[in-house]
Amino acid sequence: MTERRLSGVGVTPLSGVGTAVWYAPDADLDEPPAPETVDADAEIERFETARTDARAEIRAERERTAERVGEAEAEVFDAHVQFLDDPQITEGVEGEIESGLPAEHAVTRTFEGFIEQFEGMEGRMAERADDLRDVRDRLVRVLVGGDRIDLANLPEGSVVLAERLTPSDTAQLDPERVAGFATVTGGRTSHAAIFARSLALPAVVGVGEELHDVADGSEVVVDGTEGTLVVDPDDATREAAAGGEDVEIRPESVETADGTPIEVAANVGTRADLGPAAERGADGIGLFRTEFLFLDRQSPPDEDEQYEAYVDAIERFPDSRVVVRTLDIGGDKPIEYLDLPEEENPFLGERGIRRSLGPDADLFETQLRALLRAAGSDGGGQLSVMLPLVSTVEEVREAREVLESVAADLEDEGVKHAIPEFGVMIETPAAAFLAPDLAEHADFFSIGTNDLAQYVMAAERGNGRVAELGDYRQPAVLRAIRATVEATERTDVWVGMCGEMAGDPDLTELLVGLGLDELSMSAVTVPQVKRAVTETTTESARALAERALAASTKAEVEGVLTETIQ
Repeated sequence: MTERRLSGVGVTPLSGVGTAVWYAPDADLDEPPAPETVDADAEIERFETARTDARAEIRAERERTAERVGEAEAEVFDAHVQFLDDPQITEGVEGEIESGLPAEHAVTRTFEGFIEQFEGMEGRMAERADDLRDVRDRLVRVLVGGDRIDLANLPEGSVVLAERLTPSDTAQLDPERVAGFATVTGGRTSHAAIFARSLALPAVVGVGEELHDVADGSEVVVDGTEGTLVVDPDDATREAAAGGEDVEIRPESVETADGTPIEVAANVGTRADLGPAAERGADGIGLFRTEFLFLDRQSPPDEDEQYEAYVDAIERFPDSRVVVRTLDIGGDKPIEYLDLPEEENPFLGERGIRRSLGPDADLFETQLRALLRAAGSDGGGQLSVMLPLVSTVEEVREAREVLESVAADLEDEGVKHAIPEFGVMIETPAAAFLAPDLAEHADFFSIGTNDLAQYVMAAERGNGRVAELGDYRQPAVLRAIRATVEATERTDVWVGMCGEMAGDPDLTELLVGLGLDELSMSAVTVPQVKRAVTETTTESARALAERALAASTKAEVEGVLTETIQ
């Protein structure tokens, strides 16, 4: 049998070989059964009950996703709750019910209008239609009492084929059992693509209608590097895919073609992430999220438990820098035992360093004690501590005073410890504007592009309706990055980046040109970014950055990048 190659968009630099398994939502969801009679009041009550049940499902799914995939990726489910509670949608459904439709059909008709609006847009906005479909399908399933298709227990070696995969679908996929997936629709910035990178799953999206010609049970190769799905592969293709990716994994540090060293590190959200980070050749840990130590439990971890977690990371990367971010929680990341207050806008509320210097001061001191002890352990010399959501110089001064006080206590107690590097996460416009002043109090900066884009553009990152605005390719975001780097140019302060932007190899040359010293990302893209670093020169990167910084629209920035890639 002759092999066939279908082209799409590769979203992970990985290949997988397996058996095609078509996934389609339950047919009942397309044509939900209608009750014999329609009592509007009773139908509205059914709708409200379904919303309550769906909300509980989404919150449970968010917790599982945060644990399995990552906290940042789990935030997509916050947007799903927003859609569920959107007054326009709620009023639309109730209006359809009052006009005589049963709840299931009222939900389907109302959502279709909004889905069509998003599908008519461009870029990431069009992909938000998948979020609406996810919420719609969940509501209809709950209303008709349907069971959810289990994607978590597919036969080992399955390659999932689908029209599209929603965030709920993708979060269920187990990399130990699934060899990859391919979809008819979707792009590189879709949630399915982002989840695939976080789960290190071979994936190709946007294959088009040709994918429907692939029969269930076919042997296929998913080539996420080339962006192809190979059907009935010959021996050579199968062996090449099974033999691994064509991007070299380089455990050594890399530099540009003209000798500028760029550190390429990994972001980790759980202890389980440390192994893949090392295996993919990360130079160290650029962002160690400590929230996982505090979530999904009845009480906070004590000092010894935290110490052991930090030492684990140090021992995995004994000769490398490990940047640990102190607890970054707030109204948007509920923790039951902390009794966090409800806030009108938790993204602008009491979170990150604001809680550490306020109601969570005791937790902060305990965490610093564990970190200073870990820094003083064998091999702990390169442990670094980073503060989240800084917006004033006073916050940095006060946090350093707490750190020095903790160090003094450990000294008095005769406990072995060391003072680590002390850094600031640049993720608010205030921090970017104050970078020259913050540089006088910090050893390093790490730019968190996901939140920086959100705050610079006043566009909530979990809200699909404004996702296009919150893109890190916006000129205002690029200029905030450049301003941060410029503030350190005559200092010893080094600057890294630990947002989604750092893991896009198509942007590596731009980031080198903007002056970043370190890039930290999901482990899966470390080899590609290392290769991209070695293929650029400082001169060409600076020229690219100057052109991008001169752009006044996102479209112009994308035009500059497209010309460079071609």
